[in-house]
Amino acid sequence: MFSFPNPVNEVAARTVAAGVVVMSLATLLLSLANSGFLWLTVPIAYGFVARVLNGPRWSPLGLFATRIAAPRLGHEKLVAGPPKRFAQGIGAVVTTAAVVLVGVGALGAAQVLLGLMVVFATLESAFALCVGCKAFAGLMRLGLIPEETCEACNNISLRTPQVA
Repeated sequence: MFSFPNPVNEVAARTVAAGVVVMSLATLLLSLANSGFLWLTVPIAYGFVARVLNGPRWSPLGLFATRIAAPRLGHEKLVAGPPKRFAQGIGAVVTTAAVVLVGVGALGAAQVLLGLMVVFATLESAFALCVGCKAFAGLMRLGLIPEETCEACNNISLRTPQVA
């Protein structure tokens, strides 16, 4: 029930990130005119939580990216799944914190977190720079994440499906 794809199509991951940029930027800009629009942070947070728990299966944006957009954007590029899941987890924490901040009336702080989402999701979507993946690699180097968690991260031959 709770699984995450491994490997992950990086084209789909970057498409999801582009969607996060659009949703977060729209929410942020609308909220600057009227803070009532900050409720839109809830579906953004839901998407991250859904993707962490089960990859794209419960995420409308994830489904769109994997089934509609990515196949039309070009040949898939497979990358290791655990770092991408870790990055989605960071997004889930940040956006859930933004929802909580909206709930307690700390609207400016929620807007700052949405701004961070715009920056990090833009880096992923436009430049293929996954900050969460870099953090995951750093935690692996420090020994805080065991190497067996992500053998595909260390062994390129495990990144592509083997033909029997």
